[in-house]
Amino acid sequence: MNKRMLSIAAGCMVAAAGLAVHAADEGFPSRPSRLIVPYTPGGNTDMLGRVISQGLSQAWNQPVVVENKPGAAGTIGVEQVAKSKPDGYTTVLASFGNILVAGSLYKNLGYDPVKDLAPVALIATPPVVLVANERMPFSDVKGLIEYARQHPGKLNYGSSGNGSSNHLFGELFASMAGVKLIHVPYKGSGPSVADTIAGQIQLNFAPFPLVREQIKSGKLKALAVTSARRSPLLPEVPTVAEAGLPGYEAVGWFGLMAPAGTPKEVLERLNRDVNRVLNSPEARSSLAAEGAEPAGGSVEEARRSIVEGEKKWGGLVEQLGIQL
Repeated sequence: MNKRMLSIAAGCMVAAAGLAVHAADEGFPSRPSRLIVPYTPGGNTDMLGRVISQGLSQAWNQPVVVENKPGAAGTIGVEQVAKSKPDGYTTVLASFGNILVAGSLYKNLGYDPVKDLAPVALIATPPVVLVANERMPFSDVKGLIEYARQHPGKLNYGSSGNGSSNHLFGELFASMAGVKLIHVPYKGSGPSVADTIAGQIQLNFAPFPLVREQIKSGKLKALAVTSARRSPLLPEVPTVAEAGLPGYEAVGWFGLMAPAGTPKEVLERLNRDVNRVLNSPEARSSLAAEGAEPAGGSVEEARRSIVEGEKKWGGLVEQLGIQL
């Protein structure tokens, strides 16, 4: 009799635990939530944030409000979320600079990208395109490397600032190729691309939307894309790896993150619904315009991408001694 009662009690405990998880899953979300975009409106991060927020709003029948919190290369908005209540109602669309390299770039960062934030899902890993001014005497990666070796320190490349993704993409290229390229930081990719077109600098690791028309018109030469495989937007342009630098891969990183301590069942619900949004035609179309494809995947895959990205890019920042 005692054994039977114990068995029934144990069964009830298991059922109750299952109902609790189900209730938590079904209970979230029960009110409006915020998606922090740590940059100004109108940029590619803002665009991605609004695609995610609109999709989740429709799926949940609850408003998901985008709040732009720019400043300090995106770290202000991320810090705000890291210090928010861990209930799933405040998330952030984080990116390469404020997650993968922030811990290495900033001496007094107000959050730990790994300890203070919980990954929800990897959103996208867009490549950039290596372009050269039209007057350069080379048209491919091998020609660029040969020219750089013959003229050390004579080639400049622009970026959106010290420690930015396209700065580090250029440093990785120079290191792997064994050449010296001079980095010229700007206050954004737009001005650096404009100076590449004008011939003030010779090279750029540029986002697709900023150079697509200039490549078509011949004002810029597309030498290679930085991803592991060719881009559907420029299928005739090889990757850096196949064009002369085997093993090279450099892509951006966008991920949805929540405060550390957010319940597992809430993270899983967020992950599941974000994946559904990423698989929608609207999301695929928006990302394709940026030269990217939806990433998605599990919470664990998002966490692994951060660990690997910090090791690769944070390690490069420390190796170069870059600090902001």
